[in-house]
Amino acid sequence: MKFTSLVKKVIAAAVLGLSLITVEIAGSGTAFAATSASTTSSMQKAYDIIGAAKSVQGKVRYKFGVNNPQKLIFDCSSFTKYVFASQGVKLPWSSRAQSTTGKYVSKSNLKPGDLVFFSVGTPGKVNHVGIYIGNGKFIHNTIGSNVNGVIISDLSKYSKRYITARRVL
Repeated sequence: MKFTSLVKKVIAAAVLGLSLITVEIAGSGTAFAATSASTTSSMQKAYDIIGAAKSVQGKVRYKFGVNNPQKLIFDCSSFTKYVFASQGVKLPWSSRAQSTTGKYVSKSNLKPGDLVFFSVGTPGKVNHVGIYIGNGKFIHNTIGSNVNGVIISDLSKYSKRYITARRVL
């Protein structure tokens, strides 16, 4: 493989957020790049979680303080707990408790599957959570004048309420 071709693949993988291992075969001048299996599996798990969240749109109802998977009635954090558990990832129940799980992620480094936290009640205090799905959007279970259930929202519309994000995958 030519060096310029390898560089292009490394740059493409970096843009996609994949970690790389570059191997050169001794004496041959041939090299190849492989993605890390753990990165690939965590991204697949993120997309599976997002798929699980989307699959219950129109079926889930919001009720504060409720975690009832049998009837698909959740508050925001029991909803994230439910969809992450569907892919084997255990989360605590409560947006505040989830906001201390995993690793901090800056807003500029969000990846699909990251948990995003907001203050929708008391200013400055975490009391709402959603799942970042990419392209500046997140999916969450909420209630309002025209909605009761799972919706996809623009992160930019919540910018004044945004507090932090965590990566648990």
